[in-house]
Amino acid sequence: MGIHANAKLGPAGRRELVRLIRVGLSERQAAACLCVAPATAHRWSVRERQASDEERASGVWALDASSRPRSSPRQTSAELEARACEVRRHTGWGPRLVAGVVGLPHSTCHRVLQRHGCSRRPPAPREAANRYEWDCPGDLLHIDVSTYGRFARPGHAVTGDRRKTAAEKRAGLGYDYAHACVDDHSRLAFAQIHDDEKAPTVVAFVLDALDFYERHGITVRRILTDNAWTYTHNRRLRELLTERDIEHWTTRPYRPQTNGKVERFHQTMAREWAYGLTYRSSHDRRRALPHWLSYYNERRPHSALSGRSPITRAHNLPGQDS
Repeated sequence: MGIHANAKLGPAGRRELVRLIRVGLSERQAAACLCVAPATAHRWSVRERQASDEERASGVWALDASSRPRSSPRQTSAELEARACEVRRHTGWGPRLVAGVVGLPHSTCHRVLQRHGCSRRPPAPREAANRYEWDCPGDLLHIDVSTYGRFARPGHAVTGDRRKTAAEKRAGLGYDYAHACVDDHSRLAFAQIHDDEKAPTVVAFVLDALDFYERHGITVRRILTDNAWTYTHNRRLRELLTERDIEHWTTRPYRPQTNGKVERFHQTMAREWAYGLTYRSSHDRRRALPHWLSYYNERRPHSALSGRSPITRAHNLPGQDS
């Protein structure tokens, strides 16, 4: 229990006060030694005498006592409290609506629900984490797209100025589409900025990604995407994957956790590349992506790799043994 903000003596001072009284000083003399009122000395002397042996040994008697009253004759009846909790569980209403049903003041109803642990709905149970990692680089490639709004000057997050001219409001600069893929085993990442996420753009990106991993000695065997139309109904992409003997897997609908590695990469990319620096325009941000990507793959420590960078898990690199 905490100490009262205006208390002149802490637990150590109270124990010293009682010690002086026990060695022969009067309560008035002991109080004068510690510059407190005689009534204070009397109160703590009585508190120590009435304490049990266990409380004396632990020093609990020198702490402030609870200010909670010993009895509350005007406390809401148990039947009315049970009724309020029942309405809360049945309807999910807040204390203001529950109070109108059971006939209690809003503040009283809030305290009743809080006392019984009903003031907040219990969080939905979270399922256990399902972590996995394929054995070799190229066994599975996670692919996804994220969007970033274009801008001609730094926004209010940097400047604090939310004003816009009419021309800026009409401009409608659109969005940059960040296509990204992450190798499941090595976490080696590849990303490009495009003007859209249409089928031809997706095919061009996948081609560049396959060439990127091939330069690092990685042969892609499977890719994993969500169920977007440009992935699942893209005839040219299907032909490309068939030519390269690559399986195309899709995530379960409304289940982004299945593609979690690239989703997590998008979070890192947004925090460190997109919003971690101040750019004069979205064009400058776009130009900075290859430099950040090189840092991410070659120098940035990765927690899932025990602090190593993704490039250390890629095979057949120059100067390294497989």
